[in-house]
Amino acid sequence: MATTLSQAHTTPTELRGLRGFWRTLRRSPLGLIGMAMLLAVVLVAIFAPLIAPYDPYAPVRPRLDTIYQPPSAEHPLGTDDGAKDVLSSLIYGARVSLIVGFTASLIAVLIGGLVGLVAGYAGGRVGAALMGLTNIFLVIPDLPLYVVLVALIGPSIWNIIIAIALLSWTTTARLVYAQVLTLKERQFVTRARAIGASGLYIVWRHVLPLVLPIILAQNALVIAVAILSESGLAFLGLGDPSLISWGTMLNLAFGRGAISVGAWWAILPPGIAIVWVVLAWALLGFAIEEFVNPRARAHHLS
Repeated sequence: MATTLSQAHTTPTELRGLRGFWRTLRRSPLGLIGMAMLLAVVLVAIFAPLIAPYDPYAPVRPRLDTIYQPPSAEHPLGTDDGAKDVLSSLIYGARVSLIVGFTASLIAVLIGGLVGLVAGYAGGRVGAALMGLTNIFLVIPDLPLYVVLVALIGPSIWNIIIAIALLSWTTTARLVYAQVLTLKERQFVTRARAIGASGLYIVWRHVLPLVLPIILAQNALVIAVAILSESGLAFLGLGDPSLISWGTMLNLAFGRGAISVGAWWAILPPGIAIVWVVLAWALLGFAIEEFVNPRARAHHLS
């Protein structure tokens, strides 16, 4: 009977396969645009050593007259104040932004999902304590706490990922908590309890499959927030000094007089790249929300 209940009330098969998502994506022009934009960045990051024309960590020429050299056929995006090729730095910077975004969002979603599941299903004092902790983290301004955490533990890429993850799980926790509160009162959960199913079994087989789409949809937003957060920290000088990221490029450009000399090529490319990735995730998020939202699917079927 428990198996029958699980099969009847878990997520529909189309939610579990790539075919269902692809059908939804094809019906969403914005989702297709977001997917194409994101895929372009991912390919650039993966094949950076093959695409980048120069070493982003080494000056292209030792002469000082190459500082903030304007775009040319040899350097399509010019050079920065260290006589380094801006295009090569931009290409390699995609790696750091994507690594931080994917890793930090994965950790944040795991923490938020676990807290929401436990708080929602356990309820009582456990649920109140976990949601109280969530509310405390939720009202704390993110950026000042990011700065404090990174300043205390050191500006390395993994410390930045940990800092972002520790402060980005609260929204996921509240969403999952609200959903679990409604699910645990449904009849199929009551029946599972009546036949002696344990709480862990009910959460794993009945509740988690139904909240997993919400977690996946939320993950797209968390990735965008993580990329923006890393760029903001790097812009403030708290990025990993051993790696090139888009935020670090902006920090160096603003701190070393790019505006005063009119070197727009040192500022606009990394800024546009950040907007590009965040916009790609936002557009793709529309398709993901449509895929996981039963009301959206019912609307299209009608």
